[in-house]
Amino acid sequence: MKFVDEAEIKVIAGDGGNGALSFRREKYIPRGGPDGGDGGKGGDVYLVATTSLNTLVDFRYTRTYQAENGVKGQGANCTGAGGEDAVVRVPMGTIVTDVETGEIIGDVTKDGDRLLVAKGGRGGLGNTRFKSSTNRAPRKTIPGSPGDRRTLKLELRLLADVGLLGLPNAGKSTLLRAVSRAHPKVADYPFTTMYPQLGVVSIEADRSFVMADIPGLIEGASDGAGLGIQFLRHLTRTRLLLHLVDVMPPEGAETIIPNIHAIIQELEQFSPGLAKQERWLVFNKTDLLQPEERDRVCDEIVGELNWQGRIFKLSAATGDGCRQLSQEIMNWLELHQTEEAEAEATEEEQEQV
Repeated sequence: MKFVDEAEIKVIAGDGGNGALSFRREKYIPRGGPDGGDGGKGGDVYLVATTSLNTLVDFRYTRTYQAENGVKGQGANCTGAGGEDAVVRVPMGTIVTDVETGEIIGDVTKDGDRLLVAKGGRGGLGNTRFKSSTNRAPRKTIPGSPGDRRTLKLELRLLADVGLLGLPNAGKSTLLRAVSRAHPKVADYPFTTMYPQLGVVSIEADRSFVMADIPGLIEGASDGAGLGIQFLRHLTRTRLLLHLVDVMPPEGAETIIPNIHAIIQELEQFSPGLAKQERWLVFNKTDLLQPEERDRVCDEIVGELNWQGRIFKLSAATGDGCRQLSQEIMNWLELHQTEEAEAEATEEEQEQV
């Protein structure tokens, strides 16, 4: 199935039904008076998050979604039926923006979340509403109001705890295979990963997290080089970034330092906030070096970068160090979640005071 993370759709809420112009006419009831009922309300348009979708590809084929119009009012003071709502299912993590105004309407992040994106028109008023002591036979009615009409941009941002970042062929897909049951494509040429992949990393019963792999970045990605930086949006919801680097320098180069700086630069150009997020440096393919040489090379790189964050050394191909990395990630996420819960509890206590 083709992965699509952006789409544009049109939503049309139902128009309200018109009010009725009617007079009561029954045998033996002279001057029966007005009895025109109100029109029904137009249907709304909702977006609903579901776990059964993980891409926006369906919206490439169906672009317009319309709710039912309200029914016109009837005689005998009968109000018209309301129009049925239109419910549009979208993947969790979808952000909705009004194309014309640029306003972010909202996002749906949990299964079953409902977001009202177009409100139906109000039903019109029948002539009964205008009856008075001085106007006993009103012929005035009010038509139903039109429903909202909007063009929406849907943007999918995958929900993951950990995101993988690095150059093409750094071993991100191999690592995702090694620590989860995901089976992303792995090959010995660049840009094997063409779209984001998700994998669930299970440590033990009731202890797991979601890891996201995006296509590799290259220098100039912010200007459109390679696959560009459009997939970096999928890392904005993650809690932790793993900057994966090939411990072996590319052919003709003496060090991998420029490659590391290139990724950091592209990250900063895309989003300064994402660049400040917790990021660990992970040296991959360490099985290609002897232990003494591996430690020396990694220490030199960390020293030149003046890296203050955590570092790990592993081989995704052999699995060496992968289990330890997964365990450390799980511990960090649990600690982070506990701190967030305590902070929220403190804020609630302060608000009550």
